[in-house]
Amino acid sequence: MERTTRNGVMKYQGYVIARERLRNNWSQEGLCKGICTVSYLSKIESGKAMASDQILCLLLARLGLQYDAALEAEAEDLAVEGFDMVFAYRLDALKNLLEKQDLLRFRATDASLNLELLSAVAAASGPLDPALESCMDVRALALQRVLQNRTDEAVLLYPNAYTHLMVGLSAYETGHFSKAVAGFERAYELAAREGAIRIMLQCKVFAGNSYCNEKDLANMERCYRVARRIAEDLNDFDILGAISYNIASTWIEVGNYEEAYHYFSKLEQPSVMSLHKLAICCEKTQRLAEGLEAVKQAASMETDEIKPDLAKQLLSLVKYRLEHFNYLQQEEYGALLLDCFQRCRNELSPGYAIFHLPWMLEWYKATRQYKKACDLLEDFPAKIN
Repeated sequence: MERTTRNGVMKYQGYVIARERLRNNWSQEGLCKGICTVSYLSKIESGKAMASDQILCLLLARLGLQYDAALEAEAEDLAVEGFDMVFAYRLDALKNLLEKQDLLRFRATDASLNLELLSAVAAASGPLDPALESCMDVRALALQRVLQNRTDEAVLLYPNAYTHLMVGLSAYETGHFSKAVAGFERAYELAAREGAIRIMLQCKVFAGNSYCNEKDLANMERCYRVARRIAEDLNDFDILGAISYNIASTWIEVGNYEEAYHYFSKLEQPSVMSLHKLAICCEKTQRLAEGLEAVKQAASMETDEIKPDLAKQLLSLVKYRLEHFNYLQQEEYGALLLDCFQRCRNELSPGYAIFHLPWMLEWYKATRQYKKACDLLEDFPAKIN
């Protein structure tokens, strides 16, 4: 893969040669002896010159790396297939594709940079070394920007359904729900043209989630209705379950506790956070014994929904209210509430903190900390009925 820069054409293989040479603790003189001059090797490694095929093969062979045109073509075909999977949001398929390959075979090819980038996406790891960006084409650089969480730049570099989806997800994770919905709407439109049904599904799910957090029930239902149809066609039962969970959680937020209780109490295999929501429903509908039993059951379970210690804190918070009718007069409760709320803000997506806002405002009102309540409302505008 080549990309024009101020220095001419930068080849990734120059970086590979330098990296492998240093890894083997070789000097430039030692590597290029009998092949080319030191100054020429220096230019190759810095990207100021491209090696001829003959010199490139000799340098790589001395480093113990295989390279030929057929291998380059194979690596490039694999990278093209991988990019297609990313931009269709078929991340499981990408992971399976890469796991079936011996990627070390391709490490001397130009396309190995793209394969390394795709591997980072599949593993949900961090971005590549910024020093490699001069070797990236626009498509790869956009993906690097996504990994760096610089999604606004990514969409400018390579505007498609995937990058618009990433803009929406980034805005959603930071609580900017209007911007998130705009990103999802644009991504959905482009995904429909591209036939990227997975992106279409994600757009409607997260748009629905955004409206959940805004307590805009009409638009929430509209988005989830479409998401359900797509998820049913894809047999994506995890998404279907998440939609039902989010709707029931929103019922709690708007005070429809009986409806929420009906959902959470009927789950055959409830998760820890489902039992947490059931306990809250029981608290609000005076089913105190059932609520305590839900907390007890949840406390005995393992979870990967959120950090286990934070889950235990949230359960302890509900348990305290179930066991102490005068919890608003207890400093112990206030300390637990404040710590849980701050951790939700710092460690989880904004929806968790928004969900717990009513209890925070209740505490500040009961303890006459009106300035703090006003400050909190300014931090979360339009999130409270």
